[in-house]
Amino acid sequence: MTTRHVWRLAQRPVGDIADGDLVYGAEALPPLADGQFLLQVIYLSLDPTNRIWMSDQEQYMPPVEVGAPMRGGVCGRVIESRKAGVAVGDLYAGLGEWADHIVTTGLGLSSLPSIPGIPLATLFGTLGLVGPTAYFGLLDIGQPKPGETLVVSAAAGGVGQVVGQIGKIKGCRVIGIAGGQAKCDYVVNELGFDACIDYKSQDVGAELDRLAPDGVDINFEQVGGPIMVAVLERMKLFGRVPLCGMISQYNDVDGSEPPGFWTMMLMRRLTVRGFIVTDFLPRFPEAAQAMLGWIMAGQLKTRQDIRPGLEHAATVVKDLYSGGNFGKLLVEVSPPA
Repeated sequence: MTTRHVWRLAQRPVGDIADGDLVYGAEALPPLADGQFLLQVIYLSLDPTNRIWMSDQEQYMPPVEVGAPMRGGVCGRVIESRKAGVAVGDLYAGLGEWADHIVTTGLGLSSLPSIPGIPLATLFGTLGLVGPTAYFGLLDIGQPKPGETLVVSAAAGGVGQVVGQIGKIKGCRVIGIAGGQAKCDYVVNELGFDACIDYKSQDVGAELDRLAPDGVDINFEQVGGPIMVAVLERMKLFGRVPLCGMISQYNDVDGSEPPGFWTMMLMRRLTVRGFIVTDFLPRFPEAAQAMLGWIMAGQLKTRQDIRPGLEHAATVVKDLYSGGNFGKLLVEVSPPA
């Protein structure tokens, strides 16, 4: 293997990601040095945080430099190794690049076990980043208790589908919010949510009043904007808000806080905590063990939205910000077997 294909950040987007912000091309691969291995990427994870990494705003890790390969979650198979303990055929997952091959020392990557009966896409899509995000965000910050009402925005997405099911395992009444009847039907009929509000055709506030007349205990927040405000207005005293993302505002050039936002938090005595999944990195094995147990017991299902072709990644990623994905969004870069 002497060449690879890779996406590089050509310029920082202003508003929506535009043609030309990312460029795709072929380039030479350097020979392996001692302590390195060559990873053939099988799946690339596309996540809302990709848009943040493209910007130079305040964030939780350095932004991608203009001209550098675009950062992303990957899983792949080792096809050449000059690193002790890493063998050809081993599976690794973690932070990598939007590329079909990566030369690496293994920094930011972890060995990914092969579990009989669980497809690689499910294993990576659930346990890679979205599963731990759901697990720690809900359990550590949301602290669900039996009988409480949990609202999950972006309920049919990678994180939301896991949050709702963990909420049910913990005895909560779970209300999802998603875009479109098909997504709402899926989270209720397949994943076991108690109800789902279609924000595209229903009034979110009115539906929350009907479905949760006594109020909301936990709001697992992912979208921000008017949907977030509608939920916050219906929070109970001492409610909890794990703040996972604000996806509706990532492309917003002129963002502003809703009127009375902080007063509402004060008067409801809400606990609002923003978090990044890497905050919990040392505890990832705990989340993986729990979720694998739930998967094997049939208590946790996940849906992956797999799109073929690395060359389409810059177009596919835009679906995250318009609700065009249905499940955890992955790009199949090379065949899994």
